[in-house]
Amino acid sequence: MNLCDIETIRAVLGRHGFHFSKSLGQNFLTDASVPRRIAEQSGAAETGCVVEVGPGMGCLTDELCRRAARVVAVELDRALLPVLAETLSEHDNYEIVQGDVLALDLAALCREKFGEERAVACANLPYYITTPAITALLESRAFTRITVMVQREVAQRICAQPGTAAYSAFTIYVQYHAAAKILFDVPADCFVPRPKVDSAVLQLTPLEQPAVQTKDEKLFFALVRAAFNMRRKTLVNALGPVLGSEMDKETIAGLVCSVGLDARVRGERLSLMDFARLADAAADRLKGV
Repeated sequence: MNLCDIETIRAVLGRHGFHFSKSLGQNFLTDASVPRRIAEQSGAAETGCVVEVGPGMGCLTDELCRRAARVVAVELDRALLPVLAETLSEHDNYEIVQGDVLALDLAALCREKFGEERAVACANLPYYITTPAITALLESRAFTRITVMVQREVAQRICAQPGTAAYSAFTIYVQYHAAAKILFDVPADCFVPRPKVDSAVLQLTPLEQPAVQTKDEKLFFALVRAAFNMRRKTLVNALGPVLGSEMDKETIAGLVCSVGLDARVRGERLSLMDFARLADAAADRLKGV
């Protein structure tokens, strides 16, 4: 059964009386090369253990089952469960867990299903949950590799460099925790219903240690958020809401200059290392060091 063939999709969904849900961001692939390429590059064959988020009709699940020893797919929409029972009937190495990935303890799920074996994660993420889903996958610390299809603009933002328009607080969050790269683009006409934007397949390789070391991780991310909350302002002005209760503007400017930055710089130009140095200097100043 070609699960990316439009007539097959219509026939299967029709048999089960399934209707696409806009609220769940459901778009099914009609290009069979996409799930095949995702599965090939996901690491499923090497690790043997896969968690898939949002299997939909099962086109990616099918490819993962052909490569991995065991696939656990998390699906929120109960209406898709009988559809998956049909489309994946030739496989016996998968399990569907009905639930919300944002509410699951992913580390516990992996321990329950795979024991001590390490797993990889795959997903065709609905656009509306992309950021929280990637955050949940990274913070679980349960995966050696995370391969997700997301809106292309999001993938570009995650892989952005300092000083570019796409660079953001989420860029820094992801790159702090993982090495990120875009594997390939997926045009909008590869889906039904056709979304309004193109997608891209993004791969994250979680790091054993954060990309930069900092004395106070909470302060590090507070400074990052402050810098991008007011990204058109200078860094000195943007840091006021975080540091202003303890330091005046002149002191904050001195702090910025003390780590080799221009007092007129905007936060969007700082690298992870720049933010780490700034956070450490701020932590020392707040402790009176």
